[in-house]
Amino acid sequence: MTDTAAAGRALPHPEPAEIRLEAVLHALSDPMRLRIVRELAADEAELSCSHFVLPVTKSTTTHHFRVLRESGVIRQVYRGTAKMSVLRRDDLDGLFPGLLDCLLAAADRQSERLGDGT
Repeated sequence: MTDTAAAGRALPHPEPAEIRLEAVLHALSDPMRLRIVRELAADEAELSCSHFVLPVTKSTTTHHFRVLRESGVIRQVYRGTAKMSVLRRDDLDGLFPGLLDCLLAAADRQSERLGDGT
């Protein structure tokens, strides 16, 4: 792939200084997006979009990933034909210390309390 072709597939991400708390909280307020973030946090590696099995359509899944990327919660890059996603933990922890860990712990407690297995 040429540099021009690779650049044509680059996805826009906010710089750390552009990440806003309200955008992060909005992104994490949706159960499907929170589920994606919990899986990324548990794996601590890049995961392909096809790794996630969500009970929504492909277009809705794409929307959820876009909201997470545009809010600064995840970073996405193309590796060949796969779109890989990774949690921007370092950026989020630097901007909002403890927020991500607190939200993930709360989501775990809620899942246990409700017995929903997510």
